[in-house]
Amino acid sequence: MHLIRHSEWADTKLTLHLLSQILGKIKLGLAPQEPQWAHVTLPLTVNGFSTGPLWSGDTLFEIDVDVAAGIITVHVESNRTMFPLEDGKSLKTYYTEIIGTLQASGVHLTLNPKTQEMRELRYVDRDEAPLAYDADAALKGVRLFQYAAREQAAFLAPLRCRKVKPALFWGTFDVSSIIVYGKSEPFPEDKLIEKAAFDEHMIEFGFWLGDASVDVPTFFILPYPFQYTELASDRIQPVNAYYDANMSECFLSLEKVDRSSDVQAFFRTSFDLLSEQLGWEGCAHYFLPLDMPPQPK
Repeated sequence: MHLIRHSEWADTKLTLHLLSQILGKIKLGLAPQEPQWAHVTLPLTVNGFSTGPLWSGDTLFEIDVDVAAGIITVHVESNRTMFPLEDGKSLKTYYTEIIGTLQASGVHLTLNPKTQEMRELRYVDRDEAPLAYDADAALKGVRLFQYAAREQAAFLAPLRCRKVKPALFWGTFDVSSIIVYGKSEPFPEDKLIEKAAFDEHMIEFGFWLGDASVDVPTFFILPYPFQYTELASDRIQPVNAYYDANMSECFLSLEKVDRSSDVQAFFRTSFDLLSEQLGWEGCAHYFLPLDMPPQPK
């Protein structure tokens, strides 16, 4: 696991974020809807991320971004079309290549061209500014996402509860997973994304690659309903993890992680603290061991 700071690859990270917006918008238009926007997340692949299989009528297709090979591949049934990831290429060009290939194959979509949940508004179908692409940096970033997904899966997979499995949330460009308690709690404001994302009690386990303000990638854990109150940070492990009442989130900087057990302790102690604060009952059942033979290591 190689730590790469936001400042070391900010421009390339932006390029991947914008590409994920294109793939995410395609999935938003076609995937069967699920609670908490679970249907629009992007699965991680061996060397990047993908829409996963999608149907447009009877046509099956998939779009993959492979940062190791430096290509975007559009699979439509048995046909495959590839485009290079290139330094200096514009967002409009990427969009035209992907959407043009789909349209030529009979897949027609109407997409909202505005980027979502990004600080700077862009239009995916018309932005001609050159984008940076550093293949080595891109692969390091993807490897961090994969590492985070593995740690989240190790914690959440055996739990006996409703959950959203680890995947790339393309709006905020983080890898997250969710435990949903199933108690209704409508979002108090009339905001489209938030109303669907936050309508039940939940705890989100996430990993974020940082920004201009936070240079180091960070694990975070977010409860809903939000808890803007002081909680017992001393209960959270490891010792460098903490709860921020102003953000209603638990945090663990990747710089403070020495081993997998640090991350697993962060997940469990934060979950215990937050689930108790939210008044969840019956959580001990989640952690009952599975009655399955152990897998070989």
